[in-house]
Amino acid sequence: MENLQLSVIAPAYNEVDNVQPLVERIGQVFGPLNLRFEAIIVDDASTDGTREKLLELAGQYPWLRVVTLAKNSGQTAAMDAGFRAARGEVWGTVDADMQNDPGEIPRLMAMLSDNVDMVNGWRKKRSDNALRLIQTKIANGIRNWISEENIQDSACSLKVYKRECLEGLTLYKGMHRFFPTLVKMRGYQVIEVPVSHNPRLHGVTKYKFGSRVIRAFIDLLAVRWMKKRQLRYSASEITPAAAPVPGRQTGTHTGVKLSVQSPSSTGA
Repeated sequence: MENLQLSVIAPAYNEVDNVQPLVERIGQVFGPLNLRFEAIIVDDASTDGTREKLLELAGQYPWLRVVTLAKNSGQTAAMDAGFRAARGEVWGTVDADMQNDPGEIPRLMAMLSDNVDMVNGWRKKRSDNALRLIQTKIANGIRNWISEENIQDSACSLKVYKRECLEGLTLYKGMHRFFPTLVKMRGYQVIEVPVSHNPRLHGVTKYKFGSRVIRAFIDLLAVRWMKKRQLRYSASEITPAAAPVPGRQTGTHTGVKLSVQSPSSTGA
């Protein structure tokens, strides 16, 4: 199978009116580029016809793949299913509600380098109501305080990763909010850049602040525990000294040393 340069991954739950504009936008952006790509939209057991609409679109766009969950399992599970199916060297993620613009993915991809492994989108100017903006500001402040982070918008779905940042990572419910921290804990470099944020034109948000705040706080404590308990050490392999040569001093240990160090939380 031909290697792909990019996998665009989007979780979708009851977004029947948004998936077609999303797929069409992906085609407009990446179709003209000299880029081998695929789009993977993961249906989280929608009940509004999203799955059927995606299958219809997959018949029109050969680069579109549809992954479906047997039962509604949440955003982290949908993201994980998309990651496991992805074949690209780079992964770009967006929400299916079209508040993220897939057209920004090429700009973020261009920022990847030997020193940058993940680019996290920051919705600096959000198109949300005043109450939602206040809730988000509080949530981000608490998240950074407890997790000892400085990420402005950890929960923004518009992100670009080198494949190795997340490949093989075991995820748990709610962990999609902490991808920058999890990636940095694996020793990779993360930067954050402002991205656009558009008003929702169709459907309703699935975010309910009151019902999720307790679960999100528990997840945050789990991430803090992981950071505090992360292994950090240095080790070297040593060998016995060589047989002494007459007239020459030898040290206690000689030989080639192998340095081993666990990944540290580096990056932005």
